[in-house]
Amino acid sequence: MNLGNWLFRQAQANPARPALYLGKEQVADFDGFHDRASRTAGWLAAQGIAPGDRVAIFMMNCPDYLIVKYGIWYAGAVAVPVNAKLHGREAAFILQDSGTSLVFATPALAESLTDAQVECRVVIIGDTEHASAFDAIPVDVPVPRGADDLAWLFYTSGTTGRPKGVMITNRMLITMSLAYPLDVDAVCAEDAVIYAAPMSHGAGLYNIVHVLKGARHVCPTSGGFEPAEIFDLARHFGRVQMFAAPTMVKRMTETAKATGDTGEGLRTVVYAGGPMYNADIIDAVDHFGPKFVQIYGQGECPMGITALSRHDVADRTHPGWRARLASVGRAQSPVEVRIGDADGAPVPAGTHGEIMVSGDVVMPGYWQNPEATQKTLMDGWLMTGDIGFIDADGYVTMQDRSKDMIITGGSNVYPREVEEVLLTHPDVREVSVVGRPHPEWGESVVAFVVGTASPEDLDRLCIDNIARFKRPKDYIALDELPKNNYGKVLKIELRKSLEDGK
Repeated sequence: MNLGNWLFRQAQANPARPALYLGKEQVADFDGFHDRASRTAGWLAAQGIAPGDRVAIFMMNCPDYLIVKYGIWYAGAVAVPVNAKLHGREAAFILQDSGTSLVFATPALAESLTDAQVECRVVIIGDTEHASAFDAIPVDVPVPRGADDLAWLFYTSGTTGRPKGVMITNRMLITMSLAYPLDVDAVCAEDAVIYAAPMSHGAGLYNIVHVLKGARHVCPTSGGFEPAEIFDLARHFGRVQMFAAPTMVKRMTETAKATGDTGEGLRTVVYAGGPMYNADIIDAVDHFGPKFVQIYGQGECPMGITALSRHDVADRTHPGWRARLASVGRAQSPVEVRIGDADGAPVPAGTHGEIMVSGDVVMPGYWQNPEATQKTLMDGWLMTGDIGFIDADGYVTMQDRSKDMIITGGSNVYPREVEEVLLTHPDVREVSVVGRPHPEWGESVVAFVVGTASPEDLDRLCIDNIARFKRPKDYIALDELPKNNYGKVLKIELRKSLEDGK
């Protein structure tokens, strides 16, 4: 089924219901939302976009993001949302790898694509070409699509440092969305969802169930995350739900405590995307009350592995509440979760191993990458690469990331891609990148460098080639990297040296 049908039906049933907002200003009701999406679809078809073609979105958060996305789906095409934090060259790789022929981009990001000399057509949001799409002949109904047809191509980096396209089907997104009110949070038409985190990721995935239920969709005028702005919007709209990285939750708590804000109107904050320290979530619940739900997912199983309920996050009466709070919750309804040994065989409760998941939210594979698919999918199970255990009550605790991924401010950084950039400098012989615990961002990126290149030169190299959030915050010079007998760099020793302050 085409996901656009949920918007189409909502517009039929409740055309005048408020839908899209920029700040407190209404941009469209559901009839207007549907009309612009259907005209965008008609315009795309006139440009030669056929069902199954990939159309990218490289945009900051704004109401047009949702209009473009549903326009792509109405046309039967595949949305390729690109992280707005990425460098133009990184975005260019995704556009090329996905076979994208057309990309919608907000002005500043469009400029970065021009600088990167992308080969596909760039449509700038707000210019005359984009405006002409709203004058196109609309499609009558969303183009029919199968449950296993692609709807979203999500790019996530792997241990090789090269981004991989996760193939996300209509079935996956429908299953994820229908599980949301069962396992995460109830949704009704009176709700409002605020998009303070990137709509290319988890926040954007959750739009689907809120469209289904006819809720209001609010983009902050800042285009991003500002705690004071979030509190103001929550008071204005009431019954607000939002997705946030743990670092965002921490900043909201700090701001609220400093200003005396109570979070009035804020109903639910779903958090994920990095480690949430017990002290931080306890502090948040103490100040705001039982408004928090944790989920655990991956691009390969979007938002759909486990959930830690509002009750479990806020409960302080259960004798094991601290251990539960440190977990990522229990398996969501549509999936099966287990812990496997090195061969993927299940292990007893309480035994450490790799977290594995199967079900209709799991991807069919990586885009045009059968080798990576074979390594990640084993007999119908997704090998997450995360190490943890399941207790006797079914709570999953994640302890480590076997792929050495760094999560800073809710964004993923894979050391290899940073290392590859730094190694292009002629005065760098060896380099190893690790994460260092950071009180605000969760982790910061640190590069250990063998060579004579200056930190200033290395910083400039990173600025020119990768997103700023991936850039190391420190460059530490070493005479040699610690290695084992097989020549493998011992990152555990590098992390320990950071903890010891060496």
